[in-house]
Amino acid sequence: MSGGAGFVLGGAFGLFMSSMSYDTPLSAQGQQMADLPMREQLRRGFKDMGVRSYSSAKNFALVGTIFAGTECCIEGYRAKNDLKNGIAAGCITGGILGAKAGPQAAGIGCVGFAAFSAAIDYYMRLPSD
Repeated sequence: MSGGAGFVLGGAFGLFMSSMSYDTPLSAQGQQMADLPMREQLRRGFKDMGVRSYSSAKNFALVGTIFAGTECCIEGYRAKNDLKNGIAAGCITGGILGAKAGPQAAGIGCVGFAAFSAAIDYYMRLPSD
């Protein structure tokens, strides 16, 4: 479920971010684009938005799936629902995602995802007024 939600939200985020990136006519690529007819400019722009949106959707789905699956496994193993599950899942997720870039990147990914997960989990567990 979190993978599907990540895919949808990642697609929306990618669509938004790709629509904000454009080439100015001052750059070489932008000048080439400005010389094309309007219909071709729109076709290329929409195609680029689709490619970037799909790429972002896959990445968000991957992160959501790894994190939720890891957290579920840890919670089932520990038989507790507390802050430590999210921190451990965040560390494992960050380490897995950063592993391709080497051990230092895996360590930084572990710490970063764990800290972010701790902050979000802490905020979500605050008593509501």
